[in-house]
Amino acid sequence: MNRRSQRTPIATALIALFAAPAASLAQQAPAPAAAPVQQAAAPATTLQEVVVKGAASRDDFNAVRNSISKLPEDLRDVPQSVTVVNRAVMDSQGVSSLADALRNVPGITIGGAEGGQIGNNINLNGFSARTDIYLDGFRDRGQYYRDTFALDSVEVLMGPSSMLFGRGSTGGVINQVSKKPSMKAATEVTGSVTTNGLVRATADVNTPTGDTSAFRIAAMAQDGKPSTRDEMTVQDFGIAPSWKLGIGTPTEITLSALLQHNHDMPDYGLPPLNGHPVNVDRNTFYGNTDDRTNQDIASLNATIDHKFNPNVRLRNQTQYNWVQTDARQTAPQSVGAIVNGVYSPLTTSSLPLSQLFVRQQSHDRKIRDYSIYNQTDLTVKFDTGSVKHTVLAGAEFGHDGYNNQGITRAAASGPCSGFVACVPVIDPPYVDSPASAVTGRGNVAGGSANTIGVYANDTIEFTKQWKAVAGLRYDYFNASVTNSISQPRSLQQSVNFTSVRLGGIWQPTEAQSYYLSYGTSFNPSLEQLTNTTGTVTSQQQLEPEKNKSYELGGKWDLMNGDLSLTSAIFQITKDNARSQNTDGTYTLAGKIRVNGFRAGATGHITSRWQVFAGYTYLDAEIVDGVAAGTQGKVPGNTPKHTATAWTSYAVTPEWEVGGGAFYMSQRYANNTNTTQVGGFVRWDGMVAYHQPKYDVRLNLFNIFDKKYYDALIQSDGGRSVPGTGRTAMLSFSYRM
Repeated sequence: MNRRSQRTPIATALIALFAAPAASLAQQAPAPAAAPVQQAAAPATTLQEVVVKGAASRDDFNAVRNSISKLPEDLRDVPQSVTVVNRAVMDSQGVSSLADALRNVPGITIGGAEGGQIGNNINLNGFSARTDIYLDGFRDRGQYYRDTFALDSVEVLMGPSSMLFGRGSTGGVINQVSKKPSMKAATEVTGSVTTNGLVRATADVNTPTGDTSAFRIAAMAQDGKPSTRDEMTVQDFGIAPSWKLGIGTPTEITLSALLQHNHDMPDYGLPPLNGHPVNVDRNTFYGNTDDRTNQDIASLNATIDHKFNPNVRLRNQTQYNWVQTDARQTAPQSVGAIVNGVYSPLTTSSLPLSQLFVRQQSHDRKIRDYSIYNQTDLTVKFDTGSVKHTVLAGAEFGHDGYNNQGITRAAASGPCSGFVACVPVIDPPYVDSPASAVTGRGNVAGGSANTIGVYANDTIEFTKQWKAVAGLRYDYFNASVTNSISQPRSLQQSVNFTSVRLGGIWQPTEAQSYYLSYGTSFNPSLEQLTNTTGTVTSQQQLEPEKNKSYELGGKWDLMNGDLSLTSAIFQITKDNARSQNTDGTYTLAGKIRVNGFRAGATGHITSRWQVFAGYTYLDAEIVDGVAAGTQGKVPGNTPKHTATAWTSYAVTPEWEVGGGAFYMSQRYANNTNTTQVGGFVRWDGMVAYHQPKYDVRLNLFNIFDKKYYDALIQSDGGRSVPGTGRTAMLSFSYRM
């Protein structure tokens, strides 16, 4: 039985499970209320004035609360920098992918697929956040490209946070917040089309199914070209059903799922030459027409939230993730010259580009990634004299699994023997893989891990002005990896680590909050269930990376809370840091330190004018490098300056205009700093027409057609993926 036939019953059962409530809506919908019976008029009574604070407008950029259950809801009580990119910001900018949403967070850069990995590879504050992506508070470690159709917001918590999340989180944590059912019936459908030819449709339907229950389903389908790089195509679809029971009662149960399929063209960008991406047209593509990345994603979540009383709350959550990838990918491995039938790779050359060639290498693989986690949190509020405590205690149990079947395509003879082919640097042919590139099975890498974590955190309120946070977490991480061909053939690791979180908060007024915090985290060498230490000769090389952070910052709410300002200085230090070598393996590179500053502004400047802006400065250095040529260098894909600004203005109640810029200074594509990518500013714009039932929006991306490089890939000297050129998108949303 093939894999597809094995998946069909699962997918069918899931769809049937979540379609059942929808099928019975007509039977369960409450009947129209009967006309009220006339009553004698009651004597007039004067009631006490009640002040009701409603929810923020659906178009409001400002978010003052977070959804992470381990943190206080009010962001001013969190002694760390937190950035929330909500639905209003994403809709205003025409965002459809997680990568695009994260461009609003200065200090984040995008990486490409490498090292056996596919999907969203992100750097946060100078450190990889590959395994620090979460979905509704649970680790979302599957290797796939994430869409935003089922998300309400994206939350980014800056700095090491292993006390809250376990292993990882050196630079921070990225939490995707999925859409949840509510008691308000609502339906919204959206269609869009771009000048590149990408057609996209989404739907979001929320319907009460009883007095205390509701069902919601979000769906997405898209087909076409996502960028101005002609060869890039996507064909994706997904659904995200959820059902919530007991809404507004002491016990709430939420069942949710994400089912998604991606059929995309991979992009490995341009190879380096003379210290920069090779100087060719940005639409140049070194892949083949039969390249593709097929992905199937299933994520299931069940949450039980019970409030015994206003001071005691118990929450249990279970999540299962399963991702399968079938990839056929061709990458530019190097630039070189062919002399007398022999290919010689070059890092520098004064030869005309017309005399040079690119050697293609296959990155074909079949990956299966799965995890199951259960987490229980108990929150208790109590007083000891005049001091108030909010204690969070919990436990987490998890299992991860990984399997990667490598596949090779290589010519048996010729100047590029052992590789797919050699193509001209300028105007390479866009054709199927050559028949001379024979397909063979490569190494099978497997891995599994078990995790146990117990933790406790106390938020202490001494007075209204002075608060403190103190927490500890103990983690046990046991992992093993195997290889069918590569060395080492097997490897096992057990790690015990205690993480610390400390913070002090001073709030002299309701509008001001100042804090000082300290946190630690750890990254096991087998964290990604792949061997990231090269050929291991001693257990000492399996030491985990250890991280610590200091942060001093302030948060201010101006204009009655309509505008929020944040600012912080910080230092993050990683010991036993891993560094990628030229052969693709890793070594423990000693120490990396990042000193930084960040500032942000979010919300309304006036009733018509709002802004979402931020800036981050990163002074990053590999202080003590073991890998050759890295000591004293800047970590790859870490710009010194990043800034983003997006603003909109309601000219009339119907018409809105907006725009903004993304700025990034120059950065290096690798840790040896041999390949540099220049800085850039990309300008976007927006015009929208609003009505109670519908919106029409025109988004313009890269208005001035700036040539820039988006994602960077460290391997093979550092490859650089060009960003999209000038593009327009017209979208129409209808609500009922």
